[in-house]
Amino acid sequence: MKQEATSIRVVLADDHPIVMTGFAMSLQGQGIEVVAQAKTPAEAIQQFGDLQPDVLILDIRFGEHLSGFDVAKTILQNTASAQIIFLSQFDQDSFIKEAYRLGGKAFVTKDCDPADLAQAVRKAHAGELYFLPSIAERLANLSVRGDVSPQSMLDSRSLDIFTLLAEGLTNAEIAEKLDISTKTVSNTSQIIKEKLGVQRQAEMTKLALKHGLIQA
Repeated sequence: MKQEATSIRVVLADDHPIVMTGFAMSLQGQGIEVVAQAKTPAEAIQQFGDLQPDVLILDIRFGEHLSGFDVAKTILQNTASAQIIFLSQFDQDSFIKEAYRLGGKAFVTKDCDPADLAQAVRKAHAGELYFLPSIAERLANLSVRGDVSPQSMLDSRSLDIFTLLAEGLTNAEIAEKLDISTKTVSNTSQIIKEKLGVQRQAEMTKLALKHGLIQA
């Protein structure tokens, strides 16, 4: 088999050292060079900018305020050609859909076969999408039955407000955090409740947890 002239350069971003070490070893064993490992969202953004890897493998949950999705948005704003693979312990429908909606080339679960991750890296390097069979099936089911997640039904600002409401913030606190008026928060809140069919804060929290917008 013809060997590639140069190896694929990857930055791996995950806040679990054992997970990163395992994936790094398996990728390097298949001729893929892991040039850096980031443990925080800030490190992921900085290392991507400094090293300009061919592919970024990005965990969705860092256990901090910023998520992998936030990191991806920042990177893609500056480098639209960035090839990103999302990695997650959770395969919630909302995570899968958001990963591809943002422009990710693959969504891979942490219990996947290392060969699948390597294949995802090669596809991403070529600018192609990659779907694990189980993920492709989930996306097909979403397409058939329709997506009723907050992410699909709310615009960006409304989704931010919904998430903060679900976390238990008051209208005044949300207004200050987002630098908008309390009247805007109040009006948007009512629209959100009508669209999602929820009224109580506990219902919003449950819905946000279900769709991976907040952590328990």
